[in-house]
Amino acid sequence: MKLYEQLADSIAKSIQQGTLCRGDKLPSVRHTSFSRKVSTSTVLEAYYLLEARGLITARERSGYFVTSGGISIPSSPEPAMQADPELTRVDVSELVFQVLQSIRVKNIVPLGSAFPSPLLFPRASLARTMASSIQTMDPWSSVDTLSTGDANLRRQIALRYMIDGLHIAADEIIVTNGALEALNLCLMAVTRPGDTVLIESPTFYAALQSIERIGLRAVEVPSHPKDGIDLEAMERAIERHRPQACWLMTNFQNPLGSLLSAEKKQALVALITKHQVPLIEDDVYSELYFGEKRPMPAKAFDTEGLVMHCSSFSKCLAPGYRVGWVAPGRYAQSVERLKLTTTISASAPAQITLGRYLQKGGYDKHLRNLRHTLLVNQIKFVEAIERYFPQGTCLTAPQGGYFLWIKLPDGVDALKLHQLAAAQGISIAPGPIFSAQRSFTDYIRLNYGHLWDARIEASLATLGKLVSNLMPQ
Repeated sequence: MKLYEQLADSIAKSIQQGTLCRGDKLPSVRHTSFSRKVSTSTVLEAYYLLEARGLITARERSGYFVTSGGISIPSSPEPAMQADPELTRVDVSELVFQVLQSIRVKNIVPLGSAFPSPLLFPRASLARTMASSIQTMDPWSSVDTLSTGDANLRRQIALRYMIDGLHIAADEIIVTNGALEALNLCLMAVTRPGDTVLIESPTFYAALQSIERIGLRAVEVPSHPKDGIDLEAMERAIERHRPQACWLMTNFQNPLGSLLSAEKKQALVALITKHQVPLIEDDVYSELYFGEKRPMPAKAFDTEGLVMHCSSFSKCLAPGYRVGWVAPGRYAQSVERLKLTTTISASAPAQITLGRYLQKGGYDKHLRNLRHTLLVNQIKFVEAIERYFPQGTCLTAPQGGYFLWIKLPDGVDALKLHQLAAAQGISIAPGPIFSAQRSFTDYIRLNYGHLWDARIEASLATLGKLVSNLMPQ
């Protein structure tokens, strides 16, 4: 463990034990450097790490203050009690559509949305890049980009893999209409109707809808809000149900926000390799990390081409452009042929624009600003929930992404809360839409990826009152 990590852990322990309380000011960087006999850079790194964990926050010209309070992290989601996950016929689409109807209303407070605010992205810069790209666009590019995608964009994606030490050639990448198409193509490449797919519990509802649409069955494996999927339960499920594929999020999972450690990702890949089960890795949030560097995907540990790594620019750069990609490993030919027989290609102008934007530079600066905004938002949301929600509320404070997974007090119905909140002009995502078995009836997911303002704070206060009113007397 590095010196700054040791210092951060020491301070974190003081916070958890109550020696340092919410609102307390930490000693100055210079004072801590002197008292702990470490460099100022070590202290700064430790404070940055604590800030990334949501334990402290910086106030301009005032220093660092403790932000953690009485909200606790739930020990494990409900399905963790299941020793042997059962097969489930998926039938959630109607419920999901009913819930999502409220999110589409323009004036509603979008705490239930799956997308961050479009105001957080460099729209003007992208527009200028698109304008110049279209003017100089080679007429033949609309043909050249068929199936696999624009060569320059694929090269830029490959370069970002390379920076992280992951060597995937540009020719191994297929550009898609967002990550969802990439995920669906992968699912169709390795399954047939009636097959079984292993998923996390809870899981993103789009995975459930895809499984339902293709006519597959799901086996849900419990996943922890902090550490991610239970690998022992996953192996038992593989041995019992022999799934044809796994669909998992390894970085800042939706809805939990969980992050698998590098060691756990390596163990995950070893497990699927042992049983020769392909892994569809949904990795759309990895750029939105709050730590020092982007977490590696499970794909980094794949030596046999079993991991199909899917991602996109929709959550981190250009939501409306619908440009994603997949590095499908040994399944490249099947995925490419499916792409040709479905949507043929992603938008050529959008691909060229994003390729040139990445080539010019500025993307990483945008990401640093975006990550900072999301981290500050998370701290404000957690503080507001602590302030307005009743005792018995639990939540996670993830190390990236923009979702909070919240356990409501016992007896509070998340679907009923959704209905009452919608009537007040507030959207939330109730827990049952994240489970094939419609579990998590007293959980909700909130999106903190929108600019903090008085309206959002008032909405959280209203939600807190609604939760209190729904508690059993």
